Amino acid sequence: MRGRGLIFAICVLCGSCLPPATAPAAGPAFPARPLRFVVPFPPGTTVDAVARLLAQRLVDRLGQPVLVDNRSGGSGTIGVEAVSRATPDGHTWALGTTTTHALAAILNPGLGYDPVADFAPLNLLGEAPYFLTTHPGIPAAELGEFVAWARAAPGGVNYASVGNLSLAHLAGELLQRRAGFEMTHVPYKGSNLALVDLLAGRIQLNISTIPASLAQVKAGKLRALAVTSRTRIPALPRTATVAESGFPGYHVSLWVGVYAPARTPAPIVARLDREIAAVLGAADLREALADQGFQAGGSGRAALGALMREDAARWRKVIAEAGLKAP
Repeated sequence: MRGRGLIFAICVLCGSCLPPATAPAAGPAFPARPLRFVVPFPPGTTVDAVARLLAQRLVDRLGQPVLVDNRSGGSGTIGVEAVSRATPDGHTWALGTTTTHALAAILNPGLGYDPVADFAPLNLLGEAPYFLTTHPGIPAAELGEFVAWARAAPGGVNYASVGNLSLAHLAGELLQRRAGFEMTHVPYKGSNLALVDLLAGRIQLNISTIPASLAQVKAGKLRALAVTSRTRIPALPRTATVAESGFPGYHVSLWVGVYAPARTPAPIVARLDREIAAVLGAADLREALADQGFQAGGSGRAALGALMREDAARWRKVIAEAGLKAP
């Protein structure tokens, strides 16, 4: 009896004879401290404004401050890379875009992060299509007429974007391949500089975000040929999409999403996905995003991951066919 009592005492001390717990121990509360939202672009940019709209509305839902941290450089890759190395506990996120998560790895084989392996997508914030605008003096009321005119234009056609290998540049390359005509790309350091030359008639086509050109179109100083979105935009419902203009399947957008570091616990990823979607469902936020030229997202982390992979494959093909290389 004394031996059995000794064995029982040892079992109790070690816990080996106790029945399994009915529920696992609760993990640490989330969020346990202020959250850091890294925006890899300067303050005052359109994507920075979009990030701040989201951050302001997540404070009440998460019960902690959401601090926007602008870490610009490298076309967004510096800030994104920093988040890829952050502790994966859900307290640090990155604002990712088509550039940082679909184009960067194609254009820079030595990129310091893997857009797929190093991140957990949280949700899609929105997509900003591009505007194709021309000078009213050009005899084209819509994109199909412009393409026909461009094919026969003496001296060729110049089109503007905000820089070499920018998404707007690639949108022009894709259009040429779909429409079967050629243009000369003229890169600018900013949309305002391109707008000045378009208004003066020194270039024939500008591919820019909608806010950059909308006021001039509404004033009649520029003509909107098409939008690159899948559907028409409320700001100009009579302006057709590129696909509607005779080039089916064409669509280009600058999308913006939220990412956490890979290995962030699945329950935290799922909660952040839900909270972001709930915020994006608010009518006032969707209207605020529209003012920035964005169509609100909220479709979830799976959709963001799929969009990222789809665009990476598409732009890899366009870049290869056009023979484009990063400097």
